This record gives sequence, structure tokens and C-alpha cells, in this order.
Amino acid sequence: MSLYLYELPTTGAISFSDFCTDSAERLYTNHISDTTQARANLRAALKESKRTHDGEKDYLKLVKILEEYLPRLRGILACVASGQIQLKAEPTFSWRTTLSANLFNTSPRLSLPSLDADYAYSLLTYAFALSNLARAKISSLGTYEHDRAISDADRKAKDSQLTVAADLLCRTSGIFSYISETVLGDWESTSSFASSAFTKPPDLSREVNSALAKSSLADAQTLAIRKLLSKSAYDSNVTPGPPLPKSHPSPALISKLHLECASLYSSARTLAKTPSSAGKGKPKGTSADGEVSADLRRYLHDETVFHDALARKWLGVDAGENGGADRGGDAVGFLIWAKKELEELKGRKKDRVSDELETVNVFLKHYKKVNDSLHFQPVPTQADLQSRIPTGRLALSAKTYVPPQPAFGPGSLEDIRRKAEELEVDDDDSVEDMNKTQGSYAGAGSYF
Repeated sequence: MSLYLYELPTTGAISFSDFCTDSAERLYTNHISDTTQARANLRAALKESKRTHDGEKDYLKLVKILEEYLPRLRGILACVASGQIQLKAEPTFSWRTTLSANLFNTSPRLSLPSLDADYAYSLLTYAFALSNLARAKISSLGTYEHDRAISDADRKAKDSQLTVAADLLCRTSGIFSYISETVLGDWESTSSFASSAFTKPPDLSREVNSALAKSSLADAQTLAIRKLLSKSAYDSNVTPGPPLPKSHPSPALISKLHLECASLYSSARTLAKTPSSAGKGKPKGTSADGEVSADLRRYLHDETVFHDALARKWLGVDAGENGGADRGGDAVGFLIWAKKELEELKGRKKDRVSDELETVNVFLKHYKKVNDSLHFQPVPTQADLQSRIPTGRLALSAKTYVPPQPAFGPGSLEDIRRKAEELEVDDDDSVEDMNKTQGSYAGAGSYF
């Protein structure tokens, strides 16, 4: 199982008190200081992660730090929008871009204008960290479903971890979509950067974030497929290949799930290859057209081919197991096609491809022998087989990202509580005024 490993960015130090001025009531002075501290914690965590080897990185710690910082940053944004905090000047935040296809294999550092830019990059980092956390969880599981000694209870417990990781990736997909559809649009509408010489990096492109949303959802779907096949994979440990164990889910369903994975990865690759508009201000060392890194594009290409191949494999198995005598040729044809596509990837995804090629060869050998000796069906051309491929099917959906409530300022619990207290005071004053009025009329205090 392979998930893309995102390189985490780093960011420069900044103090919000340098450019934020509290209102005359000075309600937010402490909050401004706390936001600076929360961002300093984020900067320190990212620097620590950069110095730590992959297997030792604490992505959960980083996720929690981001979940502490984002509500505070939203508080600053809300207060600035309402005029309760004024900006002395437009702030500039330093972030090191990590998705750019650059010439010198280093991550360029960018100076990004406006609070919205920091919000966008913090959310981007949040999505990267969640995806990497899912990847770390999967790596710790190993190929447990092929462990002949594993107990049924242990296998189910590891299946549950697959569900947790898939959920993280569905959340990740929702965050990337939120950045693409909401945050970047808000930034463009509220900041002067759009008309300036500044050019956004691929990391902050709507197309690229939409691509990452699709890729993350496809990653989640691969985990759903793996969980679906977990029991049958264990049952097939001793005798892999046909006939399928009773625990095996429908091969036709599995093929449709892989087809949807391939479609998502393919769409993501197309979006990721959409060039950013060229212009001034492009970081030194980046590619001329603003493409994302070659590693990410290669990952999306290889996953597309891999899942297309697995879809052919399971279409072949479905034809061989459930198609009857008249589909013997289809079974052989789809498996030959799957074998051809897997062999194209052999040099890049060695373990995964080798394992799949081994099972494809087992099925192909069996169905070819049956067709040559019993069915005598012609093997269709690849073009004929293409016309028989169904549409894909989605097993999971992205989780819509709901931004956290501001930690302070308009929309925060603190603000709601303060307004409620003011209403209570007003109500008390109104009652007191009414009592005074009642006490002043003729005959007050004399009840008949």
C-alpha cells in the first residue's frame, strides 16, 4: 500500500502585535499575543519535523498544534473584518513552498501578502499533516492480511485502523476542496495581490488543490478496497488464485472501485499539470510554467495505471468465475491486458507490482488452460474489451471541511457570551426603569 508522502513546509517568525492594533476597548491585546505564541509553536513544530527522519515524525502533534492555531488566526481575521482590530500595514508571511517543480531541488521561500495567505498555507499544511498521519498509520500495519498466523480478532482490529486512516484522508480531501473553492477565492477578493506583480505558487493554485482533493479521496478509496478484501486475502493465503474463497466480495464490484480510483487519480494528474499563469515575482529556481513537482505528477500517473490494471484484473476474474463458457476469452483478454499494464510499472512500484503480477499470472494461467481445453472462445482485442468496461463506483465521500469557530472576536463563544451578558444587563435595567415608573404614578403602593 502506497500513499504519497508530502514534504511539509516551514515558515518564518512573525509577531501579530507588529501589525495589529487593538480597538480602544483593548479587548484583544492578550489574544493577539496568544496568537503569536500559537504560530511560534507551529513554526517550531515544522522546523523539528524537517530535522526528523520520516519514521520518527510526530504528525499527530503537528495536527494538534495546527488545530490550536487555526481558531486563533480566524479570530484575528474576524476582528480585522469587523474593524475591532486595525492593521497598521498589510502583513507578509514567509512560507517555503513544497509542491513546486523547481530547478535546484530545493523548496523556494515565498513572501505571501495578507492574513488570508497565512490562513491558506496553514490549512494546506494541516491537510498535508493529516495525509501523512494516515500514511504513518498504514505503514505501521504492514501486510497483516497475508499473515497466516494472525488471529481473526487482530485482523479485525487492524481493519479498524484502515477505517481510521481512510477517514483521515476523507477529511484531507475536504480541506483541499475548501482551500480551492473558498479560501483562495476569499483571498483574491480581499487582497491586492491579484493586481500586483505577485504570482501564486502551485501550492496555492485552485487547480492544484482540487487535484489534491481528488488524489486524497482516491487514496481513501484504496484503503476501503483493502479492507473489503482483507478477509478473503487471509483466506487465500494458502491457495491463492481460483477458485475464490466464499468470503471474497464480488470481483465486478472490486473492479468498479478500482476504476473510480483510476479516474480520480487521472483527473488529479490533469489538474496538477495545469500551468499557473506566468508573471513577475516567480520564485527563483521554479519551473517556467509553475508545474507541481515531478514526484507528485509521477505518483498520480503511476496510481492511475496501477488501478486501471487492477480493474482489468478483476474484470478478468469476474468473467472467469461468473461469466460462464461464453466469457472464457474475456477472462484471458482482460488478464493479458492487466499483465501488460503492470509490467510497465515494474521498475517503479516493485513490491506492489510484483505481488499483483504474481496473482495475475496465476489467474491467467488457469483461465487460459480452461479456455483452451473447454470453452474455445476467441480472445477479444483490447478495443473490444474497452467497450465492455463499466463506469467506476465511489465507496467513500470527502468530508466537508467546517472551519473552526474563531477563538475570539465576532462569531466566537466569548463574543456570544459577552453579548448575552450585555442583554441580561439591559433587561435588568429595563425592569428597574419600569419599577421606577410604576412607583411614580398616583396611588403607587396602594393596591385595591
